[in-house]
Amino acid sequence: MRKIYFIVCLMTTYIAYSAWVYTGGTGSVVKMESAAQNGKRIWQRSNCQNCHQLFGLGGYMGPDLTSVTTDKRRGANYARAIILSGGNNMPNYHFTASEADDIIAYLDHVNKAATANIR
Repeated sequence: MRKIYFIVCLMTTYIAYSAWVYTGGTGSVVKMESAAQNGKRIWQRSNCQNCHQLFGLGGYMGPDLTSVTTDKRRGANYARAIILSGGNNMPNYHFTASEADDIIAYLDHVNKAATANIR
């Protein structure tokens, strides 16, 4: 009888936790601006996730870009230069300056979303 009670308690706790997570426990606290939305579309259209990671998910050929806009070694200007001209392993996609700014806005949004709940 004790095992059944324990299993029922575990299942109830799991169901309650799952309901909390799926009904708003993971809601974003950072609103995405229109430039960031355009940058996300460019990111997806260009398949950037095939080589780069966001939040540790994606390809391994390029660096993780979750916090590239606030990285002390690279930063937004460095990322913009690479986006516009390509790099060692990154092809030149011939993005316009406006598209590069939108991608940077998206990466800045990702960075803010990654650190929004950290105190």
